[in-house]
Amino acid sequence: MDGFSLFWRGLWLGFSIAAPVGPIGLLCIQRTLNGGMTQGFVSGLGAASADAVYGAVAALGLASLASFLTSVSFWVQLVGSLFLLTLGVRIFFLRPATIAIKSSGSGLLASYGSTFLLTLANPMTILSFLAVFAGIGLARTSTGYIGAGWTVAGVFLGSACWWLFLSAVTGLLRKRVTSIALFWLNRFAGCLLAGFAIYLLVSLWR
Repeated sequence: MDGFSLFWRGLWLGFSIAAPVGPIGLLCIQRTLNGGMTQGFVSGLGAASADAVYGAVAALGLASLASFLTSVSFWVQLVGSLFLLTLGVRIFFLRPATIAIKSSGSGLLASYGSTFLLTLANPMTILSFLAVFAGIGLARTSTGYIGAGWTVAGVFLGSACWWLFLSAVTGLLRKRVTSIALFWLNRFAGCLLAGFAIYLLVSLWR
């Protein structure tokens, strides 16, 4: 299989895994509405980078690393859930900005890092990548490091395309959102994120 085919398969994979709007998508929407498109997109790039990491594990066939990630999934998910819960509470009490906040370098780095860590905090994602890789035939293909590089590049770009689309659409809608609407949006988003976190915490002991 040539590099171009691997790249396009990775592109489709990255986009399709990123597209469902879960807690990370909600977080990026909330950040776009409060801080502008740049902050929302950079937050999405954090998730795209984490997707690329898991894509690399699957593409390189690193079974031992995948096994390790699943073996420590309880503790990683516990820390990630507590972090998400804290983030939800902070967003609930966040005062909406009347204009888009001008994101500083440190602010953008924090936005990127938080979504990167939150996405990595779900090691079960590796199972999704392994399953999809098998379904599209990549698991049966010896691609080598170059082929894996093409695949991972596709995964990252596909995921990044989704976050760019989501942040751009949300950024356009921001002009129609009043400060009162942002006030209630922050509370709604905070409750949902905290709810996701509580659900994840409860599921750990089921």
